[in-house]
Amino acid sequence: MTQPDASFRSLDPMSSPGAHARLFDDGPASVAGVASRVQGLILHEHWAQRYGQTLTDARRAEVHLRPVEAILDALLSHDPAPLNEVRPPELRVIGNCRDFTLMSVAMLRAQDVPARARCGFGSYFNNGTFEDHWAIELWHARRSRWELADAQLDAIQAAALKIDFDPLNVPRDRFIVAGQAWVDCREGRSDPQTFGIFDMRGLWFIAHDLIRDAAALNNHVMLPWDVWGMMVEFETDAELTSEMLTFLDHLAALTLEPDQNLAELRGLFEQDHRLTIPPTVYNAVAGRTDTL
Repeated sequence: MTQPDASFRSLDPMSSPGAHARLFDDGPASVAGVASRVQGLILHEHWAQRYGQTLTDARRAEVHLRPVEAILDALLSHDPAPLNEVRPPELRVIGNCRDFTLMSVAMLRAQDVPARARCGFGSYFNNGTFEDHWAIELWHARRSRWELADAQLDAIQAAALKIDFDPLNVPRDRFIVAGQAWVDCREGRSDPQTFGIFDMRGLWFIAHDLIRDAAALNNHVMLPWDVWGMMVEFETDAELTSEMLTFLDHLAALTLEPDQNLAELRGLFEQDHRLTIPPTVYNAVAGRTDTL
């Protein structure tokens, strides 16, 4: 593979800064520069206390913003400064791993650097488990390959988690894309109960993330708790039918080689009701139906 698909260089409706496009004009073209910038703009909701912040309900609601343009709207309402100015924690927009990833992908693409969001699991949050997480996959032109980066891990988080690798070049066994987690569990190499978040664990949770990863490879980076399509049919491992398992086995294989399988991934995403995102999705955290 000499060059990734052009879609991974292009700003799409979810990653586009929209009315704030000019703020991306002077952006960095390196993942290090982008990660540093994004870390000064977004505060992770579950790390807020580490930064001396107690969040109100209104501030927590910012995690439900989907497009980059809406996230920037909220950020600039707190502080209209240019994006190269680091905000104090109290003036950052509230988000999570998905938002660090999506904003980074948007900034990289704005500088013509191929990048995409991947949904999967990090092994570096809790010993012995693989936690629901998002990371950047960006194209390394000299090495002619995709590499992983975690834009969320600033110095405070890296120290607290005792990170023993470069967050800007995450080993593939430290962040596991959802398709790989699915294959490893289906083939008996991993325990599905070690994958998930909080008390939500199992093969069904991996399947949900697999569908979100397939959507992200189609440039639809949804919220980590958005539910649509076949996801509404199962919330336990016991509810996964043999037909579902066969379909998900195939989907996992496609997402493990997305560049070779991009045409089929797009066809399924656009035409198969199990994957296609409808005009409304269920926001499982807010307990409501959201119109996109």
